[in-house]
Amino acid sequence: MIALKAEDVKSFTSRLFIKEDFDSFWVREVNIVTYNSFTMDGHIRSGYYTEEEREEQRIGEFSSWRQLRPFCFSLIKGKKLPESFKIVLQLPAGQTERFASKSGTGISGDQIQGLYLNIRYEEGELYCITGTALKFFTLDKALEVQWDESVREFFRSRQIPCTQEGIN
Repeated sequence: MIALKAEDVKSFTSRLFIKEDFDSFWVREVNIVTYNSFTMDGHIRSGYYTEEEREEQRIGEFSSWRQLRPFCFSLIKGKKLPESFKIVLQLPAGQTERFASKSGTGISGDQIQGLYLNIRYEEGELYCITGTALKFFTLDKALEVQWDESVREFFRSRQIPCTQEGIN
C-alpha cells in the first residue's frame, strides 16, 4: 500500500472528472461533500436489468467510472470547490486476471478479491492510496508491490505528477 499525493490537484481532478483516464475502473463507492453529502454504492442492483440486457451490454457487478463520472462531475462543478470527496475504484475482473497472470507471483485472478485505488480529496489536498485484497491469507507482499508499481506507472503514463507519502 502506498499513498501518492497529487502535485497538481486541478490537473488531477480534470483527468478524473472530465477526461477518460480512469473510465475503465469499476466504482466501489463515491462520497462527495458539497452543500450536501452525496453517497453512491457502485454495485449494480440485481433485477434492474434483464438478463438479456446484462449480457448484451456486458453489465457486471459494478458500475464503471465511465458511467458515473458525468453524474459525479455535475455534483462538483461550479464556483465553489467541494469540501471533500472519496472515490474507491477497483480494477475490473478481466484486467485483474491479466494483471495476476503477468505478475509472476503464482496468484491467479480468481484468488484476488480486488485491486483498489482510493482517491481522497480534503482540505485542498488529494491523495491516492493503493490497496489489495486477497481471498486467502499470505505474508507475501509481491502482488501488493506490483500493484503499487502498476499504479505509479499508470500515473506516469498519463503525466499525472505525484509524490509518494508515508502512511500512518
